Amino acid sequence: MVLGGVLLTFALTGIDTDGLILISGVTALLLALVTAALPLPPLLAMAMFVAGSAMGYNGLRRWSAGQREAHPPLSSQAEHATVISGFGSGAADPSHEGRVRWQGQSWAAVNLDAAHRLDPGDTVLVMGREGTRLQVLPDPSSPAR
Repeated sequence: MVLGGVLLTFALTGIDTDGLILISGVTALLLALVTAALPLPPLLAMAMFVAGSAMGYNGLRRWSAGQREAHPPLSSQAEHATVISGFGSGAADPSHEGRVRWQGQSWAAVNLDAAHRLDPGDTVLVMGREGTRLQVLPDPSSPAR
């Protein structure tokens, strides 16, 4: 019981970054409840603690990996963005970075086709995202193209 309390205290203080201390604390508390009802030999209790912690940690890692990979599907409108500030092209204005409005938010963006200038109001296709920067291409179905 004491071990579980200590481990959960460590988990609450933020020392636990990957969940192992939290899972071990919960396992220790559950094992304390089981051993209160059924007296177990110390070696069996330690083996159950290690096995329970390992299974719980493995389950937490699998669950969290599934949460990171799950992204909501983009709607058909979410693939398009509108240029807010122009992207340059050519020797006079070599910048291929600018800002677009995508899903109601202003985003920094990079034009993957630096040969084409993008002006405010142009429609672009969102091809991907690198951190907080969108990767865009000019929309070929746009009336200006």
